[in-house]
Amino acid sequence: MHTDAERCVRAVRSKDARFDGWFFTAVLTTRIYCRPSCPVVPPKPENMTFYPSAAACQQAGFRACKRCRPDTSPGSPEWNARADTVARAMRLIQDGVVDREGVPGLADRLGYSARQIERQLLAEVGAGPLALARAQRAQTARLLIETTDLPMAEVAFAAGFSSIRTFNDTVREVFALAPSELRTRTAARRGTQPAAGTPGVLALRLPFRAPLNPDNLFGHLAATAVPGVEEWRDGAYRRTLALPHGHGIVSLAPRPDHIACRLFLSDPRDLTLAISRCRRMLDLDADPVAIDDQLSTDPLLAPLVDKAPGRRVPRTVDAAEFAVRAVLGQQVSTAAARTHAARLVTAHGTPVDDPEGGLTHLFPTPEALAGLDPETLAFPRSRRTTLTTLFGALADGSLRLGADSDWDEARARLAGLPGFGPWTVEVIAMRALGDPDAFLPTDLGIRRAAADLGLPATPAALTARAAAWRPWRAYAVQYLWATGDHPINHLPV
Repeated sequence: MHTDAERCVRAVRSKDARFDGWFFTAVLTTRIYCRPSCPVVPPKPENMTFYPSAAACQQAGFRACKRCRPDTSPGSPEWNARADTVARAMRLIQDGVVDREGVPGLADRLGYSARQIERQLLAEVGAGPLALARAQRAQTARLLIETTDLPMAEVAFAAGFSSIRTFNDTVREVFALAPSELRTRTAARRGTQPAAGTPGVLALRLPFRAPLNPDNLFGHLAATAVPGVEEWRDGAYRRTLALPHGHGIVSLAPRPDHIACRLFLSDPRDLTLAISRCRRMLDLDADPVAIDDQLSTDPLLAPLVDKAPGRRVPRTVDAAEFAVRAVLGQQVSTAAARTHAARLVTAHGTPVDDPEGGLTHLFPTPEALAGLDPETLAFPRSRRTTLTTLFGALADGSLRLGADSDWDEARARLAGLPGFGPWTVEVIAMRALGDPDAFLPTDLGIRRAAADLGLPATPAALTARAAAWRPWRAYAVQYLWATGDHPINHLPV
């Protein structure tokens, strides 16, 4: 969108928050970059130039606006709707792969050379992988500086910087303030130091594009929560996280203009990845206005959209975990699926300490599940075969599910496993891989909702009708599911 200067100027003049994250406005006279909704008086059009990412602005020598804080805007929804190399690279960078494995590691995961990845990212995002990772480190550093009382040396290494000098130089360059000045400025604005709470717990605000309907989003997560791994308590969804340097526990609660996030991490270096996974699970980078506008063109879906706009697709923090849970949930009730998953967690999950109580385990890793005795699984023999084959494929790497997955390739590999029909493949594509166009025409709830709305209820007819909903068919699923009176559609009391 940043190449359409006239459209960008209109968005800036109207201070339209819907475009935050889609592009960034750099002002040539002040050398400052802003989000489109910045509250300051818009500059003259001839003094504006537009970039597709904060990293591109920083690489061009612009610093972040202190009023609108463009580095904290929601991510571009473009990367959620695409499965090409650039989109996969962007998702991996958001997951901190460059910080942990470098550009060669990123390229290896994508199956390209480092030079090809650099060239493609520069062409579409305006910055290479190192610049994108640097911008993300700067944002994480700012978050820690402003919301915690961690010493600056700990902030530097937790944010992913290799040295304190690089940390200081980057913060000064990106925000035009030294790290200590950022902390002092924030404390003065609040009138207090960071609020004390449970030791080691970070309190964050996760932004999103309005509207957001929390009912199906948090209702689904709470209704399917696996005891010991997830829970709904005091108006918040809580769960454990398996992270590269340790484990984490997150609490997420819906608020009118943000998601309140409380994070406990055994190693602060996992902060960037933990935030990225939480945002992906709650689908916070979606553009609900664009999605709902498209779905509203169908006269039968339009009343559902008008009644409760802003539905998101509840996703997952761990694609492999969700694949296992999808198989456990085949042809059984939600309660039965939770029971089966809880047994696996108790027998094979890694115990963790929850500083606030309630959660006890990480979900078992594929490697731990690959070594279990199939006879211990309380399933028919065919289901045991399905599960053990899945465990083995995930453990040996022949099936890779994650931010770097090619959606079509992953579907083909899943379909080749025994016991994987269209429903299982598509629900994994929708919730684990994040494909916004995944569709479940064989789902019983979808077919009943379609019949109630007067839509054709056979899978073939539903698929034909859903062609008009592309590329947002996964969101249409959420609106159709909402016609039933199921706990997944309602926030727990």
